[in-house]
Amino acid sequence: MLHSIRTLALALAFLVLFSSSVRRCSAADGGEATRQKAVQQGIDYLKSSQNDDGSWTTNRTLGITGLVVNALLESGVPATDPTVQKGLKVLESHVQEDGGIYVPKSRLVNYETCIAVMTLAATNDKKYQPIIEKAEKFLRKLQWDEGEGLETSDVAYGGAGYGGSSRPDLSNTQFLMEALKSAGAKEDDPAFKKAMIFVSRCQNLETEHNTTEFAGKINDGGFYYTPAAGGNSGAGKTPEGGLKSYGTMTYAGLKSKVYAGLKKEDPRVKAAFDWISKFYSLDENPGEGTKGLYYYYHTFAKTLAVL
Repeated sequence: MLHSIRTLALALAFLVLFSSSVRRCSAADGGEATRQKAVQQGIDYLKSSQNDDGSWTTNRTLGITGLVVNALLESGVPATDPTVQKGLKVLESHVQEDGGIYVPKSRLVNYETCIAVMTLAATNDKKYQPIIEKAEKFLRKLQWDEGEGLETSDVAYGGAGYGGSSRPDLSNTQFLMEALKSAGAKEDDPAFKKAMIFVSRCQNLETEHNTTEFAGKINDGGFYYTPAAGGNSGAGKTPEGGLKSYGTMTYAGLKSKVYAGLKKEDPRVKAAFDWISKFYSLDENPGEGTKGLYYYYHTFAKTLAVL
């Protein structure tokens, strides 16, 4: 278990180290050599920890394998590298008839498929395009919309969950949007427009875009996990029933709005900027402490990279 956590943490940290925002900062302060050394040490560790079958971690988690391969690719390891090739074959071996890329009976089909799509797209190899296109269609079906009999007024509308009947949440939704973007979706994509309806309802900001019961209880501009199924936040609730904002989801919400083409002048974007300015931290995940810290770093860096 400890080995699995270490591998996942390193893969997420790698994606942070290779983000454009970190590269700009390290170049500006003269720390590029240090960053490059850290990246190479990480590459060496991840390569040495690959299982014989091409996967990573003791329980062969598909999502972690995808994250590791993606981290290697983003760190400059070519798609033709033997380690990367073995990892890609693991992803290919889990392509299902419905187009998804996941472990059979998995409860994480959205995460697994999204990560696989992002990883295959990162190879820039056209041979994976048919797989990506089928997976994209699969992911679009996971979005909660008219296909599930919902109307736009439903708090679940536009979001994505783990798959199946699992209620939607902002974490799964941001992965869905990023996967679709890596597959070529543009700002005006219908899936992004639907997602914005859900994402806006995950923000502690009472506007015409968010009239849920939680919208005005805190009203600090940050984001929480989901307003669906009674609402939930990793940071907990206030005595009045408000869903507390926290770092990971606030950066996830802001990144999602950028993907959908919202501008800095939009009140929802301004409010999110105000929240991250007030609670900016690299020592903890604001609102959750050390819980999900590397996921926070990962989302933090990816968000800054697109601003």
